[in-house]
Amino acid sequence: MKNSSHISASNITTNSGNSHAGGVPPMKILIIGGTAFIGKLLVTELARSGHEVSILHRKSRHSFSKKVRNLVANRNEIETVRKAVGKTRFDAIFDIAYDWEHGTTASQVEATALLFDGHVSRYIFMSSVAAYGDGLNHHEGDALAPDDHPDAYVRNKAMSERSLFRLHQRTGFPIVTLRPPYVYGPGNPFYREAFFWDRFRAGRKIILPSDGHRLMQFVYVSDLVKLAIRVLESRNAIGHAFNAANARALTQHEVVLEFARAAAAKEPELVSIPRDRILQAGGSPFGPKLYFGYYFDLPAITQVITKAQRMLAYHPTDFPIGLKETYKAYLKHRNFPKPDFAFEDELIGRFGKDAVKIPKTVNG
Repeated sequence: MKNSSHISASNITTNSGNSHAGGVPPMKILIIGGTAFIGKLLVTELARSGHEVSILHRKSRHSFSKKVRNLVANRNEIETVRKAVGKTRFDAIFDIAYDWEHGTTASQVEATALLFDGHVSRYIFMSSVAAYGDGLNHHEGDALAPDDHPDAYVRNKAMSERSLFRLHQRTGFPIVTLRPPYVYGPGNPFYREAFFWDRFRAGRKIILPSDGHRLMQFVYVSDLVKLAIRVLESRNAIGHAFNAANARALTQHEVVLEFARAAAAKEPELVSIPRDRILQAGGSPFGPKLYFGYYFDLPAITQVITKAQRMLAYHPTDFPIGLKETYKAYLKHRNFPKPDFAFEDELIGRFGKDAVKIPKTVNG
């Protein structure tokens, strides 16, 4: 896929200085979250564009400039949010925080939205491709996961979206939701890209769950932030959900090879071990016994991005280009603990003789 948006974390804005793309005047913007991966870049770009930015999170300070206002609250506890916001009015809200320890439920998301109903021109909620529950090639109009879905994250994202769109139908609440898949890029706090680069640099074999045929879809963090800012500026976006991803999904096998190419590493030796044996031995996509990066070995959910391309002129960065930028950042800031290969050694030792060695290249 040709790419017309070879952006990096440092050049996402259309104009420099305090000018505003599309003639959008400076806004008072609240970001619920804002201190982690996606939020850091979003805060930086909005502030750079001259908007008056506040962030709401649990800590008493942040790492941004003094121009960024700090509001202290637990987004899951509405009274703390109400107290922190006080009488301040905002033009737009970005709700990108999720409590990974306790979950953030639909009722908690809706309570926050109701606090601003009638007082904001845009409320942008960061959902996830997980909201679909399962399946391939989803369009935005497809049904989301049911309320009784067994996975709490899936259930919370799907139910939150339903609550917000019902509110839009009742009151005209200016909701826009974004549904990214795996987000990658400089500063990723999850042990994903770095998991593989650590192993390439150590000359390690790479374990593929089963044959590595599961599909994965990605979005570059800069592209996601750019799209979030674009829906802030687009009048036609209100009341819509948007998929946000690279157009093409890749197999796990293809993903490993792309990671290797981005690092200019020799093609790794790939060893296929049945997924059920990995799990029976104690492996988990969520750790601590990782075998294929954090959260990377999950049933495939993929999406179609033509709506964002049509309505918002969305042009995702080519995966190899985004990975090269990410690898440069990885070399400068290797923030993860020293890798522990013990579990992978155990798997290869127990199942390596029976494992299938995968060809190093993928045809097509």
